Amino acid sequence: MTVKISVYSDYVCPLCFLTKQSLYEALKEKDDIDIQWIPFEQSAQADTLQKEERILYWKETVYPLAEKMGVSITLPDVTPYPSSRLASEGYYFAKAHGKAREYTDRLMDAFFQEQQNIGQVEVLSRLAAEIGLDQQAYEEALKQRLYEETHKNELDRAHNKANVTSVPALIAGCTKVSGVPVKEALEQLINQEQKPKKKKVTLLMNGPSCGINGCQ
Repeated sequence: MTVKISVYSDYVCPLCFLTKQSLYEALKEKDDIDIQWIPFEQSAQADTLQKEERILYWKETVYPLAEKMGVSITLPDVTPYPSSRLASEGYYFAKAHGKAREYTDRLMDAFFQEQQNIGQVEVLSRLAAEIGLDQQAYEEALKQRLYEETHKNELDRAHNKANVTSVPALIAGCTKVSGVPVKEALEQLINQEQKPKKKKVTLLMNGPSCGINGCQ
């Protein structure tokens, strides 16, 4: 039985990058998992940290967690800290062309391991081309905001239907993991989904996450 996992994340959220790495590590031996990445862009007020505050947050929270998980991540030296709006809209272009997972992987790696500014159209277009997308068509889609309404509708659906309020969040059926998941939580997520269906969402974990009031 294939287990479908929806992963809500923000391209500029370090906790989402850690979750991506953790998820792939935990599931690399499994071939019955269908992962759907869903951009969950935080509001403009979400990233309220000043540069010094962000450095402190990374020092006290992100880097220790990354070290514990064995994940390589670097605080992007990008000022101002970019919005993920265009990157999120571009996701739906990539999805329409069968490159959703490759797109998510490439953008997060570019930002958190290569310090590329994924808030810029030219950077996004180049990264899209690297995974085999038509660079010109992708760039035109961003400039004309062809997927603006799609992205907005998906955000509304995440808020109102899936009750997602912060990222990262993983949902499989009626089982939910909120925050950066540990391996045991991921395994339990799969086990819960393989059991008889429930009518109410079960929250397995509530770990570090990022919401409209910032990361905590």
